[in-house]
Amino acid sequence: MPELPEAEANRLRVERDCLHRTIEAAEPGDDTSYIELPGDNERGRLVGHQFTRTHRHGKLIFAGSESGPWICVHLGMSGSLRPFDEADGPPDYAKFLIRFEGERRLAFRCPRKLGWVRVVDSPEAEIERIGFGPDALEIGRDAFAEVIGDSRGAIKSALIEQKKLAGVGNLWSDEILYRTAIDPQRKGTDLSDSQLGDIYDAMRDILHAVVDTEADYSKLPDDWLIHTRDEGAECPQCGGEIVRTKVGGRSAYHCTRHQE
Repeated sequence: MPELPEAEANRLRVERDCLHRTIEAAEPGDDTSYIELPGDNERGRLVGHQFTRTHRHGKLIFAGSESGPWICVHLGMSGSLRPFDEADGPPDYAKFLIRFEGERRLAFRCPRKLGWVRVVDSPEAEIERIGFGPDALEIGRDAFAEVIGDSRGAIKSALIEQKKLAGVGNLWSDEILYRTAIDPQRKGTDLSDSQLGDIYDAMRDILHAVVDTEADYSKLPDDWLIHTRDEGAECPQCGGEIVRTKVGGRSAYHCTRHQE
């Protein structure tokens, strides 16, 4: 599932290719059953406007202008935002299309139909309405320690709870805990201040590193868990075994030797 770095890579594509272009139409693509998309009236609000800025909060991507309206996009399990030119045609699984003046288009591609697009008045109002917590790259060290350290549940579950902390999901929570040698089933309340600080630093380092590659995993260091995130694989750090367990109903990959 796309998380903060993947959402940021999609935001950058919109920022580079779709700003300051007048919107001529916004329309659903093919096979849009079981997916949340704006209705006719909401799509009509976009026509005649331009996107002049973008924003991201956690896994949410926004494009709009100071006076609005904005689109708010959640990528779901496999979604992406794809700018393209009319002559090239839309990508497959395009569920929502924005037609700009000239040749440029923007498609929301969503093969598994678990993402969504909304037309909203502002990012701030939508973030508050949804109830997401602070962005994982914006939260301060003390606030992070309070939010995560007060959790009586598993530390992995706390890291991926979007109402606590927006942007970290299954993949990068595993990487963070792998880096800090902490078992994903440890309770937040059992962690020391030093361990919480290590998790905070690792979270920032990992998310920034993935953002810098625009979520191209092949450019990440060889000793990261993502390259051996398979049950039974050998841990690149210590030679232990990577195992898959269930934590709060979600899969967690971790090393049985160095993560305690």
